[in-house]
Amino acid sequence: MPPSSPKPQDRGEAHIRDRGDACPGALRLHQADDGALARLRLPTGVLTERQVRSLADAADRLGDGHLSLTSRGNIELRGLGESCGAGLADILREAGLLPSERHERVRNMVVSPLAGPEVQSWAARLDALLCAEDWTPELSGRFLFAVDDGRGDVAALSPDVTLLAAEDGTALLRVAGRTYRVAAADAPRAALTAAGAFLAAARAAGTGAWRVRELPPGQDVDVTGHLERAALAAEPVPDAVPPAGAPPLPGLAGDGTVCVLARLGRVTTAQFRALLPAAEVRVTPWRGFVLPHFTDRAAAEERLGALGEAGFITRADSPWTGVTACTGRPGCAKSLSDVRADARPREGALPVHWSGCARRCGHPQGAWTDMVATGEGAYRMIVQGSTK
Repeated sequence: MPPSSPKPQDRGEAHIRDRGDACPGALRLHQADDGALARLRLPTGVLTERQVRSLADAADRLGDGHLSLTSRGNIELRGLGESCGAGLADILREAGLLPSERHERVRNMVVSPLAGPEVQSWAARLDALLCAEDWTPELSGRFLFAVDDGRGDVAALSPDVTLLAAEDGTALLRVAGRTYRVAAADAPRAALTAAGAFLAAARAAGTGAWRVRELPPGQDVDVTGHLERAALAAEPVPDAVPPAGAPPLPGLAGDGTVCVLARLGRVTTAQFRALLPAAEVRVTPWRGFVLPHFTDRAAAEERLGALGEAGFITRADSPWTGVTACTGRPGCAKSLSDVRADARPREGALPVHWSGCARRCGHPQGAWTDMVATGEGAYRMIVQGSTK
């Protein structure tokens, strides 16, 4: 399944943000046509069994009985009542999913879903640092960190700040087109420092930029200076080319890891609970789940078969692996059609994205076939080229 992200900003012309960031969160609900929407950030991408059950119960009690997965590995609850915000916050707080109410919208991070313990620890430490600082809530709810285990899968999702595990045991920090080598132990603090450098550049630009690529051409991000003032040793790595990795395909990864996709990025609470029991559930930015730590291949194959029966995509050759869609009707007022009901695979090598309007929310990167609604059940097909 191709990497997916919001439409990138063209760095060829200045972008002016003259309003505040209205990106929804777990506490700031967005009023959609099908009720309120809550977006829960999962910085490490990992859920415990208890957290899976808590989210499923919340969707049943307060929402529409479904959970949606985003291209940043977030989970959305839809169809919420107007007065359920406090009740949802209590559920999330009790489940350990809301460590800081001030910081919950800036905990934006994608992590390689097959990452080992060290890279997972980078993500957890970076999240703790984000939640400990008074200045980090100034980051937009769209500013994105990536913590990549070296395969290049989440580094390909156009993050603002990237940590990439290097073969020599160090970490590569990538921001604003520059790469620095830092000690593995310093990686989380270096990423946080780079975010501070962006905020300083955004203030200097005065354009209200939410993301690095929105800064005006020529606006410098003084990462080097900020790293030096933070006493972080960093070696510039000129002409560094990031690896071009692919996300895990549905099926087995090795003998003990199960990978599945949610059809069109949406699951019922029954499907969500079907992921259990599990040592942990990892939510991927490709609208899927990874279940690691099976004791042997037979156990992993048995669980994969059960998840296929539950309605998950479990095979790499499924035609649905390359099909994505925006919310569409009835959830989005701008949509011209019920996109999820209309979406279907199409023949051809390119992935296909079904869009309810010209905004094309959630479309893939690279090349894809765009089916853009022009009316109820009517679509115009456009073959899109690279968006990078």
